[in-house]
Formats: sequence, structure tokens, C-alpha cells
Amino acid sequence: MASTKPGQRKLQILQALAAMLEQPKGEKITTAALAARLGVSEAALYRHFASKAQMFEGLIEFIESSVFGLINQISEREANGVEQARAIMQMLLAFAANNPGMTRVLIGDALVNEDERLQLRMNQFYDKVELACKQSLRVAVTQGHGNEADVTARASLLVSYVVGRWHRYAKSGFRQNPTEGTSLQLALMLAA
Repeated sequence: MASTKPGQRKLQILQALAAMLEQPKGEKITTAALAARLGVSEAALYRHFASKAQMFEGLIEFIESSVFGLINQISEREANGVEQARAIMQMLLAFAANNPGMTRVLIGDALVNEDERLQLRMNQFYDKVELACKQSLRVAVTQGHGNEADVTARASLLVSYVVGRWHRYAKSGFRQNPTEGTSLQLALMLAA
């Protein structure tokens, strides 16, 4: 790791942390274990991150930039509000399937016993996802699908569904793919 650039080292640390989070048993991750995995001292970790909380913040930033970048692409590409909402939900489920370690951050599992601001930040993430879903559903209402009175409840239901699928995926040791069987389920939740 000595010959890499500082930005690359930070990325390596975050990648190692995410890989450790992929362990199905979900044991608490220590900086000593992370340093050992990378073959460096704990002090080397702290040259790039002031705390373990900052390392988790780096993972959360990755999640936020990835997810909200994809939501923006879906919103720009898909004019139909119902299809926007469906695509956003499917993307969220696929993101978890493709990033099992990040799923433990998404559900807050990895944040237990860490700085409480991390869970607050994930709660804000859920709120923003729900807001994006509401926007898609409001577009759908203007297109004659559903009614405005149901938008908030439907958006909340959809986000709760996704979070439940994430939990089930993580608790199954990443064996139960969160995307399996979702087409019909989403169709039922999005039906007018």
C-alpha cells in the first residue's frame, strides 16, 4: 500500500471496510482488524481518516452519491411517473444485491455502537429516497394514475418495502437476493 497515492489509499481503506461488512455474521469491525486486513498499522488508517466514524461516513457518501445519481438518471430518462417509481425501487434493490457490505450500512446494522450521527444521516437518506418516490408518484398523478391523497402513504409503503427487502437480504447472510420476485410485488403496490 506504500506506493499508492493518498486518494487511492482512502479508497482502499473504504473498499476493505465494505468487504469486511460482507461477512454474513456481521461482527463488529475494529480498526485493528481493518488495519490487519490491509497489512498496515492503525496509525496508517488514522492518517487518512480521523476516526472510524469518518470511515463509515465515506461509505455513506458513496451510497448517497451512487443512489441519488442513479435516481436523477432515472427521473431524466423516464417520463412515466409509475415507471420512474418502479425503476427507482428496482435500482435500490439491485444496489443492495451488488453491494452486500453497503447493505449493512443501509439498514444501520453496521452502525450499531458507532457515532449516532451516522444513523441520523442514514435516516436523512431514507427521507430523501422517500421524497424522490413522492415526486415520481406526483408525476404519475398528473398522468392520471392514482390520486394526490395517496402519494405520501404509497411512497412510505414503497420505501418500507425496500428497507424490508434489504433487511431480509442481510439477515439471510446475503443469500436471499432482494431483487427476486419483486416485479409482481412492485406492480401490486403501484397499481391505481
